[in-house]
Amino acid sequence: LRTMYDPRNRLATDVSRQLIQFFGDKVFRTVIPRNVRLAEAPSHGLPIISYDRGSKGARSYLALAGEILRREEEALVS
Repeated sequence: LRTMYDPRNRLATDVSRQLIQFFGDKVFRTVIPRNVRLAEAPSHGLPIISYDRGSKGARSYLALAGEILRREEEALVS
């Protein structure tokens, strides 16, 4: 899982590429970006979904949850 990802940072893109090369399809396609709202939520004592459901970080975590569920469903079918 790639978190605190900033595509403007060359190191982040290089590490991301290496993770995919080494781990292949084990790497989640969903990427959790560096996001101010994600950093603020804990100081308010709230999960990001409650703090700002519409933020890019919250939407990314929801997408991750969906991806995990899809992988589990696929594993059960296989």
